[in-house]
Amino acid sequence: MASNITFHDGTVSSEERFHSVQQKGATIWLTGLSASGKSTIACALEQHLLHLHKFTYRLDGDNIRFGLNKDLGFDEKSRNENIRRIGEVSRLFADACCLTITAFISPYRVDREFARQIHEKSGLPFVEVFVDAPLSVVEQRDPKGLYKKARAGEIKDFTGISAPYEVPEKPEIHLKTAETDVAESVRIITQYLVSHGYIPETTQ
Repeated sequence: MASNITFHDGTVSSEERFHSVQQKGATIWLTGLSASGKSTIACALEQHLLHLHKFTYRLDGDNIRFGLNKDLGFDEKSRNENIRRIGEVSRLFADACCLTITAFISPYRVDREFARQIHEKSGLPFVEVFVDAPLSVVEQRDPKGLYKKARAGEIKDFTGISAPYEVPEKPEIHLKTAETDVAESVRIITQYLVSHGYIPETTQ
């Protein structure tokens, strides 16, 4: 950890920011196997919230590796750092009153718990959404051909095949995407945001 640094508090309070933006910030953290539907749901949710005139932004697992996390691989240590960085970035977005949607496999409970804790420490909501699809279903979907390559030994440390995925124990939302389509998934998440006061009931 760097030394000789001091946190510089600004003059804008959380209350002042809220009254200016007219919105509470929160992070909606989508986790699940590759091809479970995380990115598809995240895109649809972002579009829906934007149509409701909400300040929202989506952070996608693949996209973030083209820039911020392009120096990271897929071994366990790199995956830990990948999620640590996204946890910190999403917290900053939420602090700016943004409804931040993250779509990352985030396979380890300890990393997701870290993201939750730094949000809670800052008084910011963290909504874990388990995008749940059986391995047999995601292998059948396999839109990028990654499972086929992993089964053939062409990809190492692939979650669900040669690397673990630790199922969330108490997610705020559990979506079974083999049974629930994208529109219904968006409706369920939006209803949760409404019921917890993150967006007004009249706008859903």
